[in-house]
Amino acid sequence: MEAAEKRGHECVVMDHSKCYVGIRQDSPSIHYRGQEIGPIDAIIPRIGSSVTFYGSAIVRQFEVMGVISANPSQAITRSRDKLRCMQILSGAGIGLPVTGFARTISDVDDLISMVGGAPLVIKLLEGTQGIGVVLAETKKAASSVIEAFYGLGNNILVQEFIKESKGTDIRAFVVGGKVVGAMKRTAKEGEFRSNIHRGGSAEVIKLTKKEKDTAIAAAAELGLTVCGVDMIPSERGPLVLEVNSSPGLEGIEKATKKDIAGEIIMYLERQYELKKVSKPEVRKKKKESKL
Repeated sequence: MEAAEKRGHECVVMDHSKCYVGIRQDSPSIHYRGQEIGPIDAIIPRIGSSVTFYGSAIVRQFEVMGVISANPSQAITRSRDKLRCMQILSGAGIGLPVTGFARTISDVDDLISMVGGAPLVIKLLEGTQGIGVVLAETKKAASSVIEAFYGLGNNILVQEFIKESKGTDIRAFVVGGKVVGAMKRTAKEGEFRSNIHRGGSAEVIKLTKKEKDTAIAAAAELGLTVCGVDMIPSERGPLVLEVNSSPGLEGIEKATKKDIAGEIIMYLERQYELKKVSKPEVRKKKKESKL
């Protein structure tokens, strides 16, 4: 809000879970707390992982109404499904940790072998901010954790452990197809998860060309125009761990001393100007087709 208002825009915050839609021929609408939402030029979705379905439906309704979104609704849902995200990036040839996915206990031994054995990382598909991420030091421990998750009806990913990363990862912030800031996150002592929410520390980092290209490519493959790409250094180059469609700003702005929020607002301004320029052309084409 501060970044938007600083650049002369009127900005309001709405709880997307309290929005509701009206679907009518030629007149889609969105209502909020008993009133129809008036004309809006652009939105910045900040969708919690637990309400991805409803939140992305609200974003989609704004899109139907011709409103510019910092991230497309389809890209948000695509990135939130960790398995689908990994499959898309894998198909695009983007570096990833070796990852396994299965559903039955009978497949556990082969699943562990497939990712290179222990130690290995086990992740809940629905986890966020490092919650539901377990490092299993031995095959026996890995089998026990996997069986416990299966017993609770959870879907999980099993990934190779990249020991050379030494508890660090990289967050590259991508806006409009370019990296606008990057930081290295280091896990606190005794912890392998480097998330800031888990007590990790952050410092500014200059990305290599390979790291920058990987972050931009990952965002593009998922269709995200504003995102945080989490990568881990390895002997075979940067490996993408996750692509976050609602990345936090505080940690990276503090580490880089850059106005990342301002970059997002400027991106939306550019999209708005492009939309204004393209509108007359669309009308002209329609008129010519009638003639």
